[in-house]
Amino acid sequence: MGRAFEFRKARKMKRWSAMAKTFTRIGKDIVMAVKEGGPNPETNARLRAVIQNAKAANMPKDNVIRAIKKASDKDTANYKEVLFEGYAPHGIAILVETATDNNNRTVANVRAAFNKCDGHFGTSGSVAFLFDRTCNFRIAKKEDIDLEELELELIDFEVEEVFEDEEGIHIYAPFEQFGNIQKYLEDNEIEILSSGFERIPTTTKKLPEDQQKDVEKLLERLEEDDDVQNVYHNMVVE
Repeated sequence: MGRAFEFRKARKMKRWSAMAKTFTRIGKDIVMAVKEGGPNPETNARLRAVIQNAKAANMPKDNVIRAIKKASDKDTANYKEVLFEGYAPHGIAILVETATDNNNRTVANVRAAFNKCDGHFGTSGSVAFLFDRTCNFRIAKKEDIDLEELELELIDFEVEEVFEDEEGIHIYAPFEQFGNIQKYLEDNEIEILSSGFERIPTTTKKLPEDQQKDVEKLLERLEEDDDVQNVYHNMVVE
């Protein structure tokens, strides 16, 4: 198992720890998916993926239906995806993915978080090159699925890792292959339990415990912000 597995293990369930935050995040994903491709999941691949993630997070079906209806209303504001970059104390690289309907508010909040936690709010491109953007899928285990054969089947999609754990079979590939892999899995009637995107650090940095706590203060402050969808870093978490 490679670095995608280790990265996933280190941050496992962290961003899903608070149910209210999870549902808010999925709600925004639904709005963006519906605004982009319409409210019908049969013709909107992005919306299908979000609904799968909602189910995996135990989001009630009624909540999903309401979110789709709300997103279909032309008066419902769309969210803009904005990426922020910077450094936490002790040279730890930070990427902050946001979904916002008020960019000025989000910029101010993210900047304030970096400043108050002794970080450095960076410019576009200052940190992103330190991370690989990947897509991932979690599919249901089946007796007739052989991991080696599945990896060979997906080789044309540049799949980087295929591994199995207690939660299912996990597939990691380059970001741009998301649609191709989703179509392959659906065409072959392989059940997708959840899917998404990750930014995996190309190099990591280990800090002593007291310095880790300095970084964690910034991470926690960023993750508490309602506009923040995901926070990535290159600190080793043990």
